Amino acid sequence: MCGRFTIAPLVDLFERFHVTERVPLPLPRYNVAPSQEIPVVTREGSNRMEMMRWGLVPSWTKDLQAARKPINARAETLSERPTFRGPLKHHRCLVPSTGFYEWKKEGSIRVPYFVHLEGGALFAFAGIYDVWRDPAGGETRSFTIITTAPNRTLSSLHDRMPAILREEDEERWLQSRPLEPAAIAEILAPFPDGTLEVYRVSPKVNSPAYDGPDLVAPV
Repeated sequence: MCGRFTIAPLVDLFERFHVTERVPLPLPRYNVAPSQEIPVVTREGSNRMEMMRWGLVPSWTKDLQAARKPINARAETLSERPTFRGPLKHHRCLVPSTGFYEWKKEGSIRVPYFVHLEGGALFAFAGIYDVWRDPAGGETRSFTIITTAPNRTLSSLHDRMPAILREEDEERWLQSRPLEPAAIAEILAPFPDGTLEVYRVSPKVNSPAYDGPDLVAPV
């Protein structure tokens, strides 16, 4: 699964994701947690970046407060779940990141590890989003991160991993027309082995209130 991630540094963020309509650059984040707002890339004519809340609220939700807000969606069952079926067809997005955290049980404790691309480059998780409108006309735009089977590098930590998009697949994922099941399976396949670095980090990441660059330092 994916329950915490980073988006820092933000150098060349707009250029990396071909965003033509610039918005104020968000602050670097070292401990993004569910329910928080972060920049997401969508396609409406051209690539645009907007802030969205992490935890999907379906457009047909009756009670915003009581609704389940899934932060992850399994790649294998996206088309089967009413919550995800519509967004998969029409509301796919890129979730920019520079790494994510995963926990491994060692004895009686859960030890956090940081996972990132070698060199610390920006990449994108595959995401889907939806827009919920209240009776007064206000909007809540929210997203979830898709997960897939782990590659060999991550299999010792967890039985799932976030669906990291290969850069050549980002354009395919953002296109407005629905994707065929075979294309979805290909795009959301586990990220190739040999390209991710994993190391242990401080348990300070356990607190969503803490957000500092020391969280990604090896221990």
